This record gives sequence, C-alpha cells and structure tokens, in this order.
Amino acid sequence: MTSLSGIYAGLNSTYAYLASQYKDGLTLENIAEARTNTDNLMNLNQTFASYLQTNFSALDADGDGVLSADETTNSISQMSASGLTKAQLIQLYSSGASGISSEDYSYIIENFESMDTNGDGRITDSEIAAFKLTAAKMEKEDEMNNRAATNISVFYGDDSSSSSSGSYSILSYKYKTNSKS
Repeated sequence: MTSLSGIYAGLNSTYAYLASQYKDGLTLENIAEARTNTDNLMNLNQTFASYLQTNFSALDADGDGVLSADETTNSISQMSASGLTKAQLIQLYSSGASGISSEDYSYIIENFESMDTNGDGRITDSEIAAFKLTAAKMEKEDEMNNRAATNISVFYGDDSSSSSSGSYSILSYKYKTNSKS
C-alpha cells in the first residue's frame, strides 16, 4: 500500500547519519560539507540531505543554528501527523529517491487534490489509504455494473455467454488503481 512512511524514515535516518559525523551538532554548513564530501557518496541519501539543507531554518525550531535530534524528531512527527504538501512531495522526488516508488509517487501526484479530503493542501497516510479504499470500491462496483450490463443471459436465464470486465466508466477512471499497488 502507498505510504509516506518511507519519506519520514529517510529523513530520520539521513539526519542520524549526518549527526553521527558532527559531534558538536548539525549545522547548515555541516550538511553542505557532507553533501560534497566524496566519502559520503555511498552512505548519504542526497535527496533527504538536500531537503534538510533547503528547509534547515524551518527545522531549526529554536533558531540556534544547530539542528538537534529533538527538533528533527518533532518536525518529522509533525509532518507525519499533518501530512505533506504537493510542493514538499515534488521537492523530495525531484531531487532523487524520495522513499516511495515512482508508481506510488505518480499515483499520489495525479490524485493529490482528490486525496486531500479536508482541503488543507496536505495529504496524510490516512487520506491516501481512504482514497485507495474508495478507488478499489469504485473499481469493484464498475466491474459488477459492467458484468450486469454485458451479461444479458442473467435476464434471459441463459448462462452460456461470458461477461467482459475490461471497461470502466469515465467517471471512475480516475479511481482505477495501478495493478502493482
């Protein structure tokens, strides 16, 4: 199932990796240095490091110039509770691996406004799950409606014809889920 937890885990582990390298605290300069250090190429997720660097001032809640574990944990917990904006998702994905698959990312971006049921401009894991449940329900209803409409033998009492379930209504097309989901 599509979930944003990979993003939150990626941010958390990237912070932990960076913080382990800088015992005096993680500063904006430390992140920039770590991102250009060739020794970090195999261990540092550039996507999440870029996000931490770009959003440093928002993450540094007390404004002391050092990103603490508590500040990072609180920010990630707040993100998880309130959800991510479309801009945040695009920023994370455009800079590389975002913690979710390309198929899931495309599905979320294409359906973002429909998933955002409370209209706050953010989507949460629960909104994604609710949308996917609705999509699966609509797909099943379309399949059943199509089967009933194409299987005239039900009306005439002849069960020798077969039904086709390959077509969907134009209204429910947006709910059509990816078979890999």
